[in-house]
Amino acid sequence: MKLIWTIALQELRMQFDSLMAYILLILFLGFSGIFTWLYGSDIFIYGQASLQVFFSIAYITLFLLIPALTMKSIAEEVRTGTIEMLMTKPITCWQIVTGKYLAIILLIIIALALTLPYYISVSSLGNIDHGAVICGYIGLILMSSAYVGIGLFASSLTNNQIISFLLAFLISIFFHIIFNIVGHQFGGILGQLAIGLSMDTHFESIARGVIDSKDIIYFASLTFAGIFLAEKSIESKIA
Repeated sequence: MKLIWTIALQELRMQFDSLMAYILLILFLGFSGIFTWLYGSDIFIYGQASLQVFFSIAYITLFLLIPALTMKSIAEEVRTGTIEMLMTKPITCWQIVTGKYLAIILLIIIALALTLPYYISVSSLGNIDHGAVICGYIGLILMSSAYVGIGLFASSLTNNQIISFLLAFLISIFFHIIFNIVGHQFGGILGQLAIGLSMDTHFESIARGVIDSKDIIYFASLTFAGIFLAEKSIESKIA
């Protein structure tokens, strides 16, 4: 575990050594802040202390930004041959992928932590449902975890960052949009299966303030599947 955290902290440091992390942080905070305070918010119009708009915007923004965070995680290592050098050391593919996963999750948690002033400001304006806010943040972290897993898998399939981004985005679209549309268009087993696979279904459940084990299992399964497939993909490249 110590080795995984060493990799994670090194990857996180590398993220901040580049402009990409700062650009993505600015974009996330900018979009979420503008829409939370200026558009579609009931905070000033109706005097309702709620962060529902923020969570809705953050949900979409993270979906768009996470593929950019993961696109070079493994693809760049494969392109430069660094991954083969790493494998000459007493380290496994699982540790490499898990370390990279933790680094990106930590970066996302930092981004969400920087939005806590929104929560503090809104709560000072009226009675806010603190439980719903906490669940909303948990939901965003779990959703991000699943998309990071998908992004790492996509990054492990190619040595081209752009292709990695497009693959991650395409796969994520199915969970973010397509399954939801199919679920509402079709009935029966197909519709129920699609609804069950839809990210919206599980995120909205948690965002309402209800943390169900099936939602936790859903996000954990997607995360684990992404990390596992990324590990196997790397192993196949260096075999």
